[in-house]
Amino acid sequence: MNDINKLRELMAPTGVLRTTINVGNPILAGLDADQQPYGVSVDLAKMIAHRLDVELELQVYASAGEAVAVVSDEKADMGFFALDPKRAESIQFTAPYVLIEGCYLVREDSPITDQQEADRHGQKIVVGKGSAYDLYLSRAIQHAELVRAPTSPKVVAFFIEHKLDIAAGVKQQLEAGIEEFGGLRLLPGHFMTIQQAMGVPKNRPREAAAFLSAFIEEAKAEGDVARLLAKHNIQGASVAPSA
Repeated sequence: MNDINKLRELMAPTGVLRTTINVGNPILAGLDADQQPYGVSVDLAKMIAHRLDVELELQVYASAGEAVAVVSDEKADMGFFALDPKRAESIQFTAPYVLIEGCYLVREDSPITDQQEADRHGQKIVVGKGSAYDLYLSRAIQHAELVRAPTSPKVVAFFIEHKLDIAAGVKQQLEAGIEEFGGLRLLPGHFMTIQQAMGVPKNRPREAAAFLSAFIEEAKAEGDVARLLAKHNIQGASVAPSA
């Protein structure tokens, strides 16, 4: 068995490369007018399928939590996720390929002006259920209460509807909420850097994760990731440094 046949068997044991796409993260993917997925992660998945010479199946999910669960259960072969220790219990990750800021949003008339003021007793912070920043803040927040919106794209609307104190999320998503609803502002700075990576199920042979890792390092080094960010007009995200 030559190397490509072995890799194909490891990466796509069913004969089809089943890949999760999280359209809840607008940096990486979205749905076009025909409800077809597009974006940086979709293009990277196509590149990998082409390299393996295998059919690609895109499984579209509205949240990272759903996409992580499917790969963890080996109902898909790979996916695009933010790095997190909890997720690493069931997924083998590559190094990150894109860095995104996690930020806070408040109402314009909120007395909160600084990141450090977010974690206080009596305050409620809304997060997207199962998102990387939900997992991070679940560990980091000591005093405020976390409230979970169904998905990341619904965070700002949920924040307004339920009259909460703070909304947490990907900077670009919060900025879109400001434009849509008005009367809102971002707190200066960011509370975390979200490291976007790729992953395969934990019990998949290590060669599968090694193949993905080599692919993503090559994509960063040769400018493919930067090209895809530019192609999809993604602002505010940066290519992660080489591992």
